[in-house]
Amino acid sequence: MEREILDTKRKALKINLNPRIYGTFAEIGAGQEVARNFFTAGAASGTVAKTMSAYDMTFSDAIYGVEESGRYVSKSRLLKMLNHEFDLLTERLSGEKYDDRTFFAFADTVTTLNYNKSNDPHGWIGLRFQSEPDGEPNEIFFHVRLLDTDAALQQNVLGIIGVNLVYAAFYYNQDRKAMIESLADNLTVGSVEIDLISVNGPVFKGADNILLNLYLIVKEFSDAAIFDSQGQPCLPKDLLYKKDIMILRTKYEQKSHPNFSMLNKAVDQFVKTENVQEDNLSVLIEVLMTNVLSTGDELHELDLNSVAKRAKEMCKTGNKVIVSNFTRHNKLAKYLDRCRPKSVGISTNINNLKFVFNSTNFGENYSSQLLSYVSDMFSKNVKLFAYPFLDKKTNEVVTSANMPVTPDAKPLFDFLILNGYIEDIQDYSDDDVKTV
Repeated sequence: MEREILDTKRKALKINLNPRIYGTFAEIGAGQEVARNFFTAGAASGTVAKTMSAYDMTFSDAIYGVEESGRYVSKSRLLKMLNHEFDLLTERLSGEKYDDRTFFAFADTVTTLNYNKSNDPHGWIGLRFQSEPDGEPNEIFFHVRLLDTDAALQQNVLGIIGVNLVYAAFYYNQDRKAMIESLADNLTVGSVEIDLISVNGPVFKGADNILLNLYLIVKEFSDAAIFDSQGQPCLPKDLLYKKDIMILRTKYEQKSHPNFSMLNKAVDQFVKTENVQEDNLSVLIEVLMTNVLSTGDELHELDLNSVAKRAKEMCKTGNKVIVSNFTRHNKLAKYLDRCRPKSVGISTNINNLKFVFNSTNFGENYSSQLLSYVSDMFSKNVKLFAYPFLDKKTNEVVTSANMPVTPDAKPLFDFLILNGYIEDIQDYSDDDVKTV
């Protein structure tokens, strides 16, 4: 059955007219756009216990505590806001009047586009809520990147997505896909990116946060999701800012674990050539889900579960994991560049390069596509570390020295080899070489 999509005002009014839903709004940055939507919808006194906006840092610190990192648009700040506001609700609102109420605390901490348009507009948005009166609280929070080029438009987006969150929490908490899809209701395509989501609490019992974040990719809210070694979703910039990053690319349907012997050799080579300090090194395994996305618009649950399973297996190896739909290395490089890394190494099978530097695999615009690939890839302080494979047709080990390259791509390929942008992984053993 197709989900009915209500406009923002009707969503806010439906919540306001529900006598069970009651709570507070705490918003820092971008005004009080979420609360405003509930006030303008009408009947807000049935829903809103309090609104506040502690813009001044001294006031904010007095209420929620000091942020040791100095970052106020952060997950840490959001969770402190949710803790404080929800605790006040349950502490102050008691008695017969509130016996049938399910309390909620909404919070966001956001920075929109500044006057010089020199910042990165983004924010954390969350809700702590009861699914039954006097019940244990549940929680949803997510991170957004605001993509409009006007601060007023970004404020409007924030107001809409905040209403969507409150509505989704109370009306879609048993349908996880609908819950995520509804976050984009009434928003213009390309106005926002949601690159992390997390849920917990009794109403979300059995929910898989890895699976939910993969669904963000499938619904094109984001291009990738990153998880720490415990399988917890993380903000890419929090993990990778100014780091020396080494990534091993894998596909979700691989039957075997990645060749960690070859990865370790690539890491050692990366550390030496880039003078990487061990404490600044961050190693990730990428799980490509392109195979899933290419099957068409209809996504089979089994396929997405397979990707999630693969991601969990890779987390258990003690590595950070990135799941993406980046079919080409350059797309990955552009994504990582947003994290402002110090340097990036990508370990990949040279068979992938064989495909890229063969014009017969592309259309008429091959030259422009190849130049775009090289520009996106190697202008970001990225190096490719290519591991060889055994061509079972010729029984020959293929490296950059004997890899077939079409004449129209040969000069550019030679340039990249000569200047060290592409390096073969050295000192591999016979066991490291795989057939294709």
